[in-house]
This record gives sequence, C-alpha cells and structure tokens, in this order.
Amino acid sequence: MNRGIRRRALGAVVALPVALLPACASRESADLSVYGRSARAPDAAVTDPDQPVPVLRPEVLAEVPHDPSAFTQGLELHEDTLYEGTGLEGRSQLREVDPATGEVRRSAPLPGELFGEGITVVGDRIWQLTWQDGVVLEWDRATLTLRRQVPLEGEGWGLCSDGTRLVRSDGTDRLHFHDPDSFAETGSVAVTFDDEPVTQLNELECVDGQVWANVWQFDVIVRIDPSSGRVTALVDAAGLLAPERRTDANAVLNGIAALGDGEYLLTGKLWPSSFRVRLVEE
Repeated sequence: MNRGIRRRALGAVVALPVALLPACASRESADLSVYGRSARAPDAAVTDPDQPVPVLRPEVLAEVPHDPSAFTQGLELHEDTLYEGTGLEGRSQLREVDPATGEVRRSAPLPGELFGEGITVVGDRIWQLTWQDGVVLEWDRATLTLRRQVPLEGEGWGLCSDGTRLVRSDGTDRLHFHDPDSFAETGSVAVTFDDEPVTQLNELECVDGQVWANVWQFDVIVRIDPSSGRVTALVDAAGLLAPERRTDANAVLNGIAALGDGEYLLTGKLWPSSFRVRLVEE
C-alpha cells in the first residue's frame, strides 16, 4: 500500500473528527444522558518521519464474552487481571474482570452521578477520569474502595500510564501529561498526521513508549509518538464486530488492553464480545 493510499485511509480520521467537533458538546445522547503490530520495538515510522505510516489490521485470535451493558470507557490488564471503567451518569463503575471469560469478578459504583471515563493502574492504585465532572478518582486497587477525588481541569476521556507519567485525552487533538502521584498536569502535545490535527482521541493504552488511541465514532485506532505527537501507525478495525451485533448507536469501538507478546484485547461500548488480536500490517 503506497503512501497516497495510506493518506486516504487516515483521511477519515483527520478530516471527519475535525468536521464533527462542533457536535462534541452533545456527543452524549439525551436518552442515555451521555454524549500492529506491537510497539515493543520502534519501527521505521516511529524513528523516521519520512517513512510511510503503516496500516495495520486486527487478526483475531479469540473471541471473549463481554458484558453488553458495559459502556466501556477504559480497559487495562495488570498482573493477569483486567480492569474496566464504565460510564453513564448514575451507572458508572470500576470493574475487575476475568480476562479469559469476561466474567465481572468485582465492581464498585462511582459516587453519585459521576460519569466515569478512562482508567489506568499505578502500583496499588487505579486512577479513573470523569467526563465533565471536574474530578479524577483515585481507587485502592486491592479493595476497590475510593481513596480520594482530585480536581481536574478540562474533560476526561482516555488515560494510560507510560511508567513515569500519566497520559490523558480530552476528545481534542491533544494528549495531556500528568504526575502519577498528584495528577498535576506537567505538559501536553498536539497529535498530528501530515501536520493535520487528529481529533476525538478517546481511550488510551501506553505500550513501550508509544500511545495507542481510539478515535471516537470510528473503527480506527492510531498509534502516537508522545514525544512529537506524530501518528506512527493506523489500525483499521472495521468489521471487528459485525454491524448486526451492534444493537445501539453508541456501540462504538472503545477499549484497548495490551496483553503482552504483541497481543491486544479490543472491545467497545455495549459490545457483547471482546477480541484478542494481533496487529498485522496489510
């Protein structure tokens, strides 16, 4: 696939989210009151900006049951346990899930009407974003009890940890960096492809110095170099879940968990299944 075709493939990511930005404030429906290849080793697209950006597809290795009522906002595997954050006002949860069966082992509701978003594990804690509530939650990982609420300026969408800092998306073209202990913001970077902004960045997964991000409303995942903000790979996940199995307009791709050895678990909001995949180049 030549660079021109790759450029057109990512055009949907670059152009459409920009066009849809005015609707972002109402992205949650009124009814719901809601709105590759493994990056283990740097490849040419990561180290050389003049190299073509690879287009990857998910090769399905296994299908795992997923709670179809889960409005998935965050997904992360830690020490053989899958953690999932779900959203919707008054229905948001932090969950501990069996990665092999999809069974919910434990869950804890968010306080009040908080709208849960992305999550990430940091040692014995779990940070969980809220969408527009102005707070981020710190949970005790062993007990799934809430430790504290920390003020958050701006919206919370996706969250991951690169081992030294936290990375947050807010639905725009920016990634924000935060201190893993205080959650104080320490900087940000604009995400681009061919110098154009890539917007509506949603759920995040940090893997070996790169950031994978769902693009909200699209069956697309982008890999980002957080030092420059450049998109270094595109995952075309169209067809991962058949259209007839999406019973709700909000049932969009959203959920990336690195499993190790180049494998990932992908799912979506209100999806009945998750998929263990390997990302391969087209």
